[in-house]
Amino acid sequence: MTLQLTKKHDFDVVFDSQKVFRHILEAMSNPGRVVNIKEYADKLVCGYSGLLAVAMTLLDNEVSFNTCDNNTLADEIASMTLARREKVETADFIFVSDLGYMEYVIKNAKCGALADPHKSATVIINNDGAPACRFRLAGPGINGRPEVQLTQAVKNAIAIREAQHYEYPQGVDLFFISGAGELVAIPRLVKVVE
Repeated sequence: MTLQLTKKHDFDVVFDSQKVFRHILEAMSNPGRVVNIKEYADKLVCGYSGLLAVAMTLLDNEVSFNTCDNNTLADEIASMTLARREKVETADFIFVSDLGYMEYVIKNAKCGALADPHKSATVIINNDGAPACRFRLAGPGINGRPEVQLTQAVKNAIAIREAQHYEYPQGVDLFFISGAGELVAIPRLVKVVE
């Protein structure tokens, strides 16, 4: 009798992570632009494969994370990245699979310090709504005032973040990812303008 090992995931932690990272960089460099990581997320067997693909790309044993009581996702992230679990207020990366947690997370996520604004949290939100809102973004990486069409959840999250009145250059980076693998980044210094 021969024992055959099978892999749970086909996601290559080197090559697929590099490709997802390039898409994340494109999204961060072009706020409001939709990039698609479905090809890589589909290699993961998980109910939140897009969130897990981002986690496997950005997390390692040097950072912390929180999944807002989604223990299945937390177990997957911990076993695949070796990152440590922390509470929302101290986590480096916060994965929101249930929009009911979004407001609490954005209000309580660490926003960095004036001397160390890069020590803020990155909030990655599962967002399956259809694009329904048109608005304009302004800030670093945005040439002019282009109009973007995104979901109501994105608009709500930006409004909650802007209501925090962070002192420049503090803030929280926001990523939104749909079940179809569409990823949008709204960096901490980008704002909605009328």
